[in-house]
Amino acid sequence: MIRRTQAERSDATTAALVCAARNLFGTNGYAKTSIDAIAAVAGVTKGAAYHHFGGKMELFRAVFVREQEELAAKLEQAASEESDAWTALRRGARTFLEYCLDPRFRQIVLLDAPSLMGWERAREIEHDHTLRVLLAGLRLAAGDDADDKLPARAQLIFGTLCEAGMLLARSADPAADLPRLAADVDRFLEAHRS
Repeated sequence: MIRRTQAERSDATTAALVCAARNLFGTNGYAKTSIDAIAAVAGVTKGAAYHHFGGKMELFRAVFVREQEELAAKLEQAASEESDAWTALRRGARTFLEYCLDPRFRQIVLLDAPSLMGWERAREIEHDHTLRVLLAGLRLAAGDDADDKLPARAQLIFGTLCEAGMLLARSADPAADLPRLAADVDRFLEAHRS
C-alpha cells in the first residue's frame, strides 16, 4: 500500500472541507451552517477545519472562489462551442443566467456572498474569474475595434448580468422568469455591440 504524503493528505482534507461546506452553505445558507456540521460531513475534526481555514468565513471564501472557477469554466466551454465571437458572448450570457437557476449557486454567490464578503471583495474574485471571461469574449467580439473603453463596457454588461441573476435569485419562480430576463439581457447586449 502506498502512503500518501502529508501534502496529499492536507490537500484531501482541504478538498473534503470545501466540498462539504459548499453543499451545506448552498442548502442551508451561511448563517444556518456551523463549522461542526461542515467537519462532520467532511469526515474530519472541527480542529482540522480551523487548521485549514481559520474559521467559517475563510471557508466560505474558498467555496465562493470554487463557485467562480466552475462558472468561468462553464462560460468558456459554452463560448467555445460557437464559431462566431458575438454569438459566443451571447451564449455565455445565457449560460450565466441558466447557472443562476442552481439553488446552491444562488444561495452562495447571489444571496450570501455580497453581504458576507462585501461588494468590493466579491467583485475582486469575480473579476479574476467570470468578468475575466466576459472581457476576453468582448475583446474577441470587438476584434480590431477593441479600445480602452472595453473594460468599462464589460463592467456594465457584467453588472446587468449580476442584477438579472439577483432577480432570478429572489424570484418565486426563477425558471419561469428566465426566458424574459434572458431576452432582456440579449437586447442589452445587442445595444452595446461594438
